[in-house]
This record gives sequence, structure tokens and C-alpha cells, in this order.
Amino acid sequence: MKDNRPTNIDLASISGYYFPIPALASILHRASGIALLFGMGFLIWALSKSLHSEQQFNEVALFFATPLAKIILWIVVSSVIYHFVAGLKHLVMDTGIGETLVGARIFAWGVLILSFILIAVATYIIFVGV
Repeated sequence: MKDNRPTNIDLASISGYYFPIPALASILHRASGIALLFGMGFLIWALSKSLHSEQQFNEVALFFATPLAKIILWIVVSSVIYHFVAGLKHLVMDTGIGETLVGARIFAWGVLILSFILIAVATYIIFVGV
């Protein structure tokens, strides 16, 4: 008798196992949401501190000129970009467009490519300046 139940895959012990592109896009969407949760907390703290007094505003402005702050800002901005683009994909798919396996792959590649381009532009703006 053939057992058609799904099997649990131990990803830690399987070498050479690759996630399908739609699964990777979905996992990255969830990870970007978690990064947003913590990143927005950091930005709200910085905004609150900068609105307290002129001296604290200057301290926050000096902090955002440091490489550490730029990296944190890059993580938050990259998370916003990816989460937004992937969220648009979900909204389009909720209307019934691209619900097939082929459509899911095309949309996942589109999300990854468009996000990469937008994140590259944001990286240039954050680290080099306009």
C-alpha cells in the first residue's frame, strides 16, 4: 500500500536541497516583516529622541552619519522595499492572477528582480548620496 501522506524533510541533514523560488520569496517576505518590526522600533526611538530637544536632534543626526547607523537604515529600507513589492504580488495573486505554479514562479522571480533593482538604488542613495 502506497502512503500518500506528506513527509517531513529534515533540512539540516539534506545537502543539495533547494527551495523552490516561490517558497524562497515567501520566506524572505516573512523575514522582511520581522526586520521591519525591529527596524521600525529603532526608527521610532530615533524620531522620539530627535523631537525632544535640539541637542538630542543633533546627536541623532551625528549618529545617522556613522557606518553602523547607515547599515541599520539600509536593513530597514531594504525590508520596506522587499515587503512592499512582495505584498503587491500577494494582492495581485489574491485577485486570481498568477495562481498557477508557473504564475507563482514568474511572480516570485519578478519580486526578487524588482526588489534587487530598487534595493541597489537605495544602497547607492544611503551609502553614496544623491
